[in-house]
Amino acid sequence: MSQTIETVSDSLPADPLTVLERWLAEAWQQRQQPNPNAMVLATSGASGRPSARVLLCKEVVPRPGYLVFFTNYLSAKGRQLAENPRAAAVLHWDHLHRQVCIEGPVVKAPVADSDAYFASRPWKSRLGAWASAQSEPTASREALQESLVAAARRFGAPQPGHREAERGLDIRIPRPPHWGGYHLWAESVELWVEGEARIHDRALWTRTLTALPGGAFEPDPWRATRLQP
Repeated sequence: MSQTIETVSDSLPADPLTVLERWLAEAWQQRQQPNPNAMVLATSGASGRPSARVLLCKEVVPRPGYLVFFTNYLSAKGRQLAENPRAAAVLHWDHLHRQVCIEGPVVKAPVADSDAYFASRPWKSRLGAWASAQSEPTASREALQESLVAAARRFGAPQPGHREAERGLDIRIPRPPHWGGYHLWAESVELWVEGEARIHDRALWTRTLTALPGGAFEPDPWRATRLQP
């Protein structure tokens, strides 16, 4: 299918993340898939063996330029990021014929941001963050259920399955220390738009990031070039 997108044109935009922000907003507006912010995140540990999974991109911050996601710090991806704090991510919207690839360093989000987002989650999701040792082996489904029951008892929540007792509740459950956010700083961004006869529109933006104290980066200006499909 041929399609013309003004943002991947001969005159390339100065900032690809503003394009990503707009594309994501349009995907949310059309809502032709359950999670328009679904994102494949690829990481690797000290061994160099890559692994990938789908999670949710919670925010695009065009300036200074990073993506936000949340997870268990002790999960497989959390352990890999501790060993090798770099990642690659892909957002793909088949119905919009668009794709975005991002690569760069990853740092933990500020504690206050992680606390605020965790508090905004449904209380059952907050409970699950305490009950699950993500990526670790479990003896059975029953063992997981027992962990959930124990977490509910710890925070004074209704036992799982008690629908009547759950209605209208919003139980205070603090953020566990092993759960929080990450910032994927964009060092390179590729925008892709499907074209006719597989002559797709592709453009690549790269920049240099200088590490600053506290986990942030000072970015150089973006450099852009078109790519062959």
